[in-house]
Amino acid sequence: MALSPSLARNGSGGGASASGGAAGAQEPPKDGQSGAGAGRTADVPAARPEPGAAPAGRAEDPAEAARRAATTTVRGRGRARRPSGRERHDEKITVYVSAEELMDLEHARLVLRGEHGLAVDRGRVVREAISVVLADLEQRGEASILVRRLRGR
Repeated sequence: MALSPSLARNGSGGGASASGGAAGAQEPPKDGQSGAGAGRTADVPAARPEPGAAPAGRAEDPAEAARRAATTTVRGRGRARRPSGRERHDEKITVYVSAEELMDLEHARLVLRGEHGLAVDRGRVVREAISVVLADLEQRGEASILVRRLRGR
């Protein structure tokens, strides 16, 4: 279990330390280090230089940086991809659906990808469907598909 930054600094937390020792046990500072916060904590990874990056203390040529950024791989998938258009959403709801409804949603996603060239996730399909149904409700009111379906007609 990683310690939170405040627990890592003062060594308190009621449990084992990040190094596996007993609660409250701390190693003395090594030569050239002060006590609190001098060493690396379990939740702070070591910085690794980018492959092909200029060594520390040396300025990098802006043209070289741009060339390297253009050829940087994304999670081992080859060259960097174009943005997908996916947006971050701050609000969340949970909706329970039947197995059949989930299969229908997944089928719609696959049809959009296979027949229409639209690679979208299920959340995007649901958000678009909600938008369409609410626009229909706003425009048509009593005659909207939502009102008719909820009334069972």
